[in-house]
Amino acid sequence: MERTVSIIGAGNMGGGIALNLLARGYAVHVCDIDAAKERFLEQKGALAVIKPAQAAIKSGATIICVVGSAQVQDVLLGADGLLKASPQDLQNHTVILCPTISPQDVERFAALLGSHGVALIEAPMSGGPKRAQDGSMSLMVACENTLFKQHEPLLRDLSSKLFHVSQRLGDGARTKLVNNLLAAINLTGAAEAMAMAQKLGLDASRTLDVIEQSSGQSWIGSERMRRALAGDVHPPGAHMTLLAKDSKLAMQAARDVGCSNAVGEVATGLFAQALEAGMADDDDAQMLKFLRR
Repeated sequence: MERTVSIIGAGNMGGGIALNLLARGYAVHVCDIDAAKERFLEQKGALAVIKPAQAAIKSGATIICVVGSAQVQDVLLGADGLLKASPQDLQNHTVILCPTISPQDVERFAALLGSHGVALIEAPMSGGPKRAQDGSMSLMVACENTLFKQHEPLLRDLSSKLFHVSQRLGDGARTKLVNNLLAAINLTGAAEAMAMAQKLGLDASRTLDVIEQSSGQSWIGSERMRRALAGDVHPPGAHMTLLAKDSKLAMQAARDVGCSNAVGEVATGLFAQALEAGMADDDDAQMLKFLRR
C-alpha cells in the first residue's frame, strides 16, 4: 500500500487530511501557496515541497485539495505544475482530485492527466475540517474498479464514509453537486427559521433543541446554527464563497439536463446576495446574521 502521499492545498480541508494521514503513520509531503500553513504542518511531521512538480517525485499519489477549477489548472499546468515533472516521475502516478468542480472540468482534467500517463481518482469530499482530520468525512469516488481497489486502503484511511459511486468520471462531481445544493437549501432554511424564532421572541438555543429532535432537523442546520448562536465563527470553518460557488455549479448542472430547481434557485440567490453584501470571507454560519437584517 502507498504510504507516502503528497497533498497540494493545505487549507482547512487539506490541512485536516494531512493531520489525519500523519496520525496514521503516512509520510506526507505538502505544498501550499501559504508558507505559514506549510510550516504548521512541518511542525506536525510533514515535509514541505516547493512546487507541485516535486509532489510527483516524492510520492505515488497526490491529493489535490484546492478550491476550484482555476486552481486545479494551475496546479497541473502552472510554471511549476505537477505535469511539468518528467515522464519517468509521472509513471504510475495517481491524482486524487477533491475540489467541487463541474463534471465537464473533471472530464477535461482526466483527459489531460491521461495524456501524461497519470491516473485520476475523482473524490469530492464533504464534512468539514474536523471530519477531514478524524477521517470521518464523506468521499464520493468515481474511478475504474481496478484503480479503486489499488488505492482503497488510502481512501478508507481518508474516509470512514467512502462511497464508490460510479466508474464514470464526473459522477463524483454530479453526486457532490446534488448534495451541496441540498446543503445550501438546508442551511438557508435553518438560518431563516432561526431568524424567525428570534424575531418571535423565542430562546433560539432552546428552539434549536426542539428542532434537533423533530422533523426540521438537518446536520448542516444544527452544526452551523449552533456555532452562529455561540459566536463561534472566527476563524471561518467554511467560507460563504464555497457554498455560493457549489450551489451555482449545481444549478448549472440542473439547467444542463432541463431540471427546474425552484427551491435551489432561491438558496443560490441568497448566497449570491450574501457575497454582494461583502460576506464572501465570512463563515457560512453567518447566513443567520445576513437573514436577520
